[in-house]
Amino acid sequence: MADSNAERPLRKISTAFKELAATVTSPSPQVPVAQFSHACSLVSPLFGCLGIAFKFAEMDYVAKVDDLAKASSSVSTLVVMVDKDIEADCVRKAGSHTRNLLRIKRGLDMVKALFEEIIASEGSNSLKDPASKSYAQVFAPHHGWAIRKAVSLGMYALPTRSQLLTMLNEEETEAKIQMQSYVNASAPVIAYVDNLFHSKQLGIDW
Repeated sequence: MADSNAERPLRKISTAFKELAATVTSPSPQVPVAQFSHACSLVSPLFGCLGIAFKFAEMDYVAKVDDLAKASSSVSTLVVMVDKDIEADCVRKAGSHTRNLLRIKRGLDMVKALFEEIIASEGSNSLKDPASKSYAQVFAPHHGWAIRKAVSLGMYALPTRSQLLTMLNEEETEAKIQMQSYVNASAPVIAYVDNLFHSKQLGIDW
């Protein structure tokens, strides 16, 4: 029987983030840029499944993950990458690897919050409430009025819960297991990136 994981993005995401979580929670974590960017790239299709409301997030997220993937050919770990940007005094400049890392982290946080809301809203076929709550929690504080308005209007074009599961090639029960797995595994990864920024006195609210 052929391996069906190739058509099941939730399982690929879950596996990759479990491995990433094991890396960041090791006694002296050294997180390879290549491993981090690969795991993050597997999340990209999720934004695409959510339609026009998250089109901006998909385009922004994909571009920034691509940047880190390219950087991985010359930079070994996330710590080394951030240190290089600090030395070059370009941390907050548009296009810097460190700035892109912060934006990617928010994307991971958004998906984590969305999955938590979807799991909690069992019995409802609408994604509007879970998507609105997770957007308000993670992205909205960093977006101007125009983007927030566009996202709000786009929420009416979200797929239903059952349509999303069809796109992800999953049944309800298995999807919840994989979503919870990502929630659990992404938490230490997100915390690691936050701690990295705080340890360099960079902050995370910019």
